[in-house]
Amino acid sequence: MKLARNLLATLAFGSVLAVSLQAQAGEAEIRKNLAARIPQFARIDEVTKSPMPGLFEVRINGFEIFYTDADGNYLLQGNLIDVKERRNLTEERVEKLSEVAFNKLPMNDAFKIVRGNGKRKLAVFEDPNCGYCKHFERDMKNVDNVTVYLFLYPVLGPDSNVKARNIWCAKDKAKSWNDWMASEVKPETAAASCDAAALERNIAFGRKYNITGTPTLIFADGSRTPGAIPAAQVEKQLAAAN
Repeated sequence: MKLARNLLATLAFGSVLAVSLQAQAGEAEIRKNLAARIPQFARIDEVTKSPMPGLFEVRINGFEIFYTDADGNYLLQGNLIDVKERRNLTEERVEKLSEVAFNKLPMNDAFKIVRGNGKRKLAVFEDPNCGYCKHFERDMKNVDNVTVYLFLYPVLGPDSNVKARNIWCAKDKAKSWNDWMASEVKPETAAASCDAAALERNIAFGRKYNITGTPTLIFADGSRTPGAIPAAQVEKQLAAAN
């Protein structure tokens, strides 16, 4: 019996080792072949097995997901859907990769808007010329007891940068922001000596963490939601995150 158990254990270990070596060989072959055939794959962040047998996930540039076979001969770009569970596995993966720990946000490069007791927390990246952001700001007036950390994110053009700089340099940043977004009262021109380097840091941060549009909301649990979602959805996500 002891000999049989040892034999089974050896076979099991050998099976696991074989699978591990096969996966490593697949990753090495994928990296080698894709890099040789497609220049943008010269630097691959990660190669992992996908939930679909025979299909490997290839990640580049932080958040770009592709799929390939074990030899790197074929390449797919698109969403991998689990039809049984009705889940978009690619979307879930990108969302997970894009999560930002709330306590890691550079809060010194944001200003606060406090409503009610301010107990709940929310960070928002917005462009002052973003129409969706203005709609979002109007709807946010219905959300109480929250502290919003507003990150100016001027990505829509030179005028966005001018307005963002003037708002950032205002004596009362929150008032200047609200006056512009709600009533289109242009912020006063900032003094030439104002330090607005925070805006450049915000853009660099957004590029690093794949913030590609405004508004983008980041909740206290690190979850992220792009777009001008309605107040009811903000409330729901605040309740889950805080």
